[in-house]
This record gives sequence, C-alpha cells and structure tokens, in this order.
Amino acid sequence: MRNDMPDGREEHPAKKDAGNSGNKPEFVTEFPEDDLEPGERLDVSLRNLVDFPSTGYATFGIYNYPAKFIPQVPAYVLERYAQSNMTVFDPFAGCGTTGLVARLYGLEYELWDLNPILDLLHRVAIAPPESYDVDDLMERLSADEAMYNPKWGNYDYWFADPFKAFLQQVWGSYHAIDEKEIRNVLAVPLLKVSRHFSYDDMGRMKLSKSPKSEKRVGDILKKDWKTLFYSMLKDEITDLLERQEEYYSLRPKDVDSTIHAGIDSLTSDLRDNRDILVTSPPYMQSQEYMRQAKMDLFWLGYSDEEVRALSRMEIPYRDVSKTEIHSETYRRMRKSVEEDHIQEVYDNYFRGITKALQRLSEDVDHCLFFFVGRPSMRGRPVPIDIILQEHFTELGWKHEGTLVDTIVSRRMFSYGVNPATNMKDNRSSEESLVILKRN
Repeated sequence: MRNDMPDGREEHPAKKDAGNSGNKPEFVTEFPEDDLEPGERLDVSLRNLVDFPSTGYATFGIYNYPAKFIPQVPAYVLERYAQSNMTVFDPFAGCGTTGLVARLYGLEYELWDLNPILDLLHRVAIAPPESYDVDDLMERLSADEAMYNPKWGNYDYWFADPFKAFLQQVWGSYHAIDEKEIRNVLAVPLLKVSRHFSYDDMGRMKLSKSPKSEKRVGDILKKDWKTLFYSMLKDEITDLLERQEEYYSLRPKDVDSTIHAGIDSLTSDLRDNRDILVTSPPYMQSQEYMRQAKMDLFWLGYSDEEVRALSRMEIPYRDVSKTEIHSETYRRMRKSVEEDHIQEVYDNYFRGITKALQRLSEDVDHCLFFFVGRPSMRGRPVPIDIILQEHFTELGWKHEGTLVDTIVSRRMFSYGVNPATNMKDNRSSEESLVILKRN
C-alpha cells in the first residue's frame, strides 16, 4: 500500500528534504556502543542506548495499546543492522511502532496484526499535519444525524443509561462524515473519551468492570457530563494534532508500506521476501488484546460475530497442530506444569509462535529480532527468549546475542496477588531482545 500525500494538500516543510533513505534520523544524535559479544546476554537500558525523545513522543503515544512496543527497540535494530535498501517486517505489529520508526529511517516496511485497529492507528500516526479548526470539528459531531447502534449485545452493560443515547448520537454524526481525513482525526480522540465514559477499568489488560470504574462513572454523572465530554474531546483532538506535528518534526520519509490488519499471522505467508523481521510476539496468555480492543471495534462498526471470530484466533486459545520445538528449556519447563489446562495453554502458545515465526523466517534474508518478556506461569517465569533462541539456532540461525532491558513502567496496574491463580504476581520485570542472523 502506497502512503502518498493526497493531491492539493499543503506540503509540510519537513517533507521537502524527505526521501533520502540513507539519512540517519535527526533525533539520533549519539549512539553509544553496547559491547555485545556474539552469543552473550548483556544488561542494557534501551532508553539510554537510543537517544529518542521519549517512549510516548509524537504519534507513538496516541493510543493506549496493551504491551506497547517502545520505539527505542526498532530504532536500535535499524540503526545497528539495517542498510539503506533493506525492508522491514513486523508480523505482530500491535499499534504499528515498527512502521513509524522505519519511516524515520527511510525503509520500506510491512506490518501485520490480528487486531483490525492497526489500520486506523497507522493512518492516523503517519498523517501529515493539518491546520484544523477544532471547534468546527466538534460541531461536526453534534450534528443531528441518525443514531449509531453498535452491533454489540452487551452495550447496555458497559454504559450508564444517561450516556447511551448521547454516545449513539455522537457516533452517528461521526459515521455520517464523508471526508475520510476528518474521520481519521476524530476517531482516536472519540474512542478514548467514549471509553472514559464507560464502566471499563482502563488500568486492566482486559475489558472489565470494577468498583474503581463504577466510582469513576458515578463521579461523572454528578457533573455537567456533556460539557465534560466535549471538553475532554477537544483536548484529545488538540493533543493528536500536536503529536502529528511532532512526528513530522522527526522528518519521516515517504516510503512504500504494506499494512495487513485483521490478519492471522499464524497461517499467513509473506508475498515478498523481507530483509529484517523485528517483532514483539504476545507473551503466553497476554494476547487477549481483542478483549481490550473490542469496545473500540464495536464503535468503529465491527459486529459481535466478527469480534468473536478474531478472538478465536488469539494465541494461545486455539488448537495448534503438533510441531517440533527445538529447545531443551521448553521441554524442561513443560515437565514442571502439572495442570492439564495450563499445559495445553503452554503447548499451544509455543507451537503457534514457533511455527509462525519459523515459517515466516524462511522469507527473511538477513536478521530476526524477537523482543519478549518472561510471563509468569503458576508463579514461575517462562524464558520465552531462551526457548526462541534455542529453537532458531538449532534451525541454523546464528545467535548474535541478547540485550536484557528492565521494564521502566507499565500502562496496566500490577497485582500483589494474581486473582486468577491466587498466587504472587510475578510478571516479567525485564524484556529481552534476541538477535539472530542468517548463517
């Protein structure tokens, strides 16, 4: 898919110099050596290795995506290992961070994700900045249009009665707007504010109601909530427009890109070879992103059945045929799992991930980069990084090394005790970048 500037759109000054794929992004003012020796593990701070403004700078921070890929990871990869004519591929792209960084390096890229919202987030994040009258945009959403009825059986459960008709009117106005560019500007701010007015506890990974979220809604109802809604929406629109300006201040290049949103990475194949695969695959049971995203998908027009179909494709809640996993660590960890249902999750996860990445790696010509954490399974951390390293080196890839980065912050809150297991919450405090080269 070609992401060209629409005809008649005023060119942003940063675009005048764009197109030289050999240029290093201006934000890379210093890039210290990491002292990584072949095959070793090295503790680092990726935030210090890459001189990037911040993890949520510009359009990297427009949407609260679970387990977001920090931009320093693909920036490190492309700075160290990419050449000017290379192409980049991320089969678990999430909100599209790899693509945004690839544009800064002038590299063609391809992004896949099961979550269809990737397409919208990518369009919004790379859109050249425009000068919009925010008040005029707000007026567009208060038009007397037909009510929008989300195709969601549980709609009434997630919203207080006074909000229901109001939100349906606002979203009806949104869907009645003909100009795609205007809808793109409004969509993410409208999704964020609509969620704030729902019963969703936004500090949790999955869509869920809690006493905390019920109190939030109760407090909103005591206020002039319509004025609050439009005030929050105006702030979110203004913030998005500023972030689009910030992204273009980094001088992204106009490059070819291919975006496949709503795709099953476990069964799909690349049509063209790529040079670099860099991705952060889901961590064990953490790919329940559809449970977090479905509220937004319903507002955007998806139905109950479409969302359920996507949820059935999530790892590890799908049956995956047996495949050989070349890892002694995998086999040793498996023996420690006593419960049949946990063992099934464990098996399906590694079967799915290794099968997908192995198949896709056959069309990758140079390097593989896996950024993974160590999720807890019955209180024990699962070393996904070591299992993937062992599997791919057995297949003939050379392990260049692994960078171990400490997680600085989480969007989601931490439990003292995991309510699902009644055990101490031992979620990963580190994430590892496994670096593999084709021999």
